[in-house]
Amino acid sequence: MTESNLITLPTPAVDAPAGFVMDAKGRLVPETSIKAHEQLEDQMVRKVLSYAVELANQIRRFKGHVFADANSYMSLAEEEYGVSKRGAKGKGNVTFTTYDGLMKFQIAVADRLTFGPELQIARQLFEECIVDWAEGARPELRVLVDGAFQTDKEGNVSRDAIFRLLRIDFDDARWKRGQDAIRDSIRIIGSKSYARFYVRENQEAQWRSVPIDLAAA
Repeated sequence: MTESNLITLPTPAVDAPAGFVMDAKGRLVPETSIKAHEQLEDQMVRKVLSYAVELANQIRRFKGHVFADANSYMSLAEEEYGVSKRGAKGKGNVTFTTYDGLMKFQIAVADRLTFGPELQIARQLFEECIVDWAEGARPELRVLVDGAFQTDKEGNVSRDAIFRLLRIDFDDARWKRGQDAIRDSIRIIGSKSYARFYVRENQEAQWRSVPIDLAAA
């Protein structure tokens, strides 16, 4: 984790002269004209954000240490045994556990997906099926198909909803071609690494998650 990746608190573009502060429009305003509750709000927000930025940077540094330590261990394991521990190095999906079995953390890598133009072909094929099956088709199927291809504000479809269509089997060549079109439309555009942490009181107890969100760090 380099220092350039850390978050910093904003600093004014220009130094305000004594007795003046800059407002949200970039104007210099006399401190005496600022209401008391506005000054208190300003102080409170600055205090909270200073803690928030400090904590966020600690988490970012922690993330760097977690993956560095995990990779160091994996390298040692490969050097000693010729294989990596419970997973392929660089691929994630590996679990590290203490000797007493009371603490563990997992590293997983999830692919980031998008869908190509074949997805629209799949939609047309599914639509043809539903139209032809109009009388015999269950209304839930129409809702399922429409929901799968509905886009959000950014124009993205729900990956889970699309994949749900792959689990529905019909003895119709068009439906199967539509499923093939979905598979052909899948594009892997990157991946995201996750680390999850767990503890438990004894070897028979359930694992308890230690909530630290490193995905966004």
